[in-house]
Amino acid sequence: MKRSRVVHQIVLGNEKISYAIRTSNRARYLRMTVSLSGGLVVTVPRYGSEHMVESFLRQKAAWIIKQLRRIQKLNGKTVLKHSKEEYEANKHAFLAAVAKRVEFFNFLYRYSYKKISIRNQMSLWGSCTRAGNLQFNYKLSHLSREAIDYVIVHELCHLKEHNHGQRFWNLVAKTIPNHKAIRKSLRGYLMG
Repeated sequence: MKRSRVVHQIVLGNEKISYAIRTSNRARYLRMTVSLSGGLVVTVPRYGSEHMVESFLRQKAAWIIKQLRRIQKLNGKTVLKHSKEEYEANKHAFLAAVAKRVEFFNFLYRYSYKKISIRNQMSLWGSCTRAGNLQFNYKLSHLSREAIDYVIVHELCHLKEHNHGQRFWNLVAKTIPNHKAIRKSLRGYLMG
């Protein structure tokens, strides 16, 4: 059974860092997590001591500081998260909606593609394979239609230009003239 967290502070690399200790009867060894929502949390077996935790944190100081700085840079970004159940329940409906928009935009481009699929990816909004398959991230379903359309057009244009050269961006601009602003707005999201 887990007990409540206790907040402590330690100085690592000239930085004062707050962390929480969470004691767990199930834990067999020290473990730590660094997250956007919870900061630094150390899970300790019931026999663990504060001295043991401090020693552990000092050993891992470089990694901890690196992770906390990464999270500071992410502040202000929106984390897109959903459950596996939500993904499974809605991916087919989202696939149907995306397929309609692909068809709509491809009326202008008239490119040949093979398969459209929806994935639950952690880093890419979409992709286009050399074989002509288009893949889109389910997390797009949480964004505006404008953002979804941009990603669809982006991947469609990769059917013709498999790079991000000027000819590629000229193709995108045919239907999404404000693509630069939309692309910039997508940087404000993280895929959880």
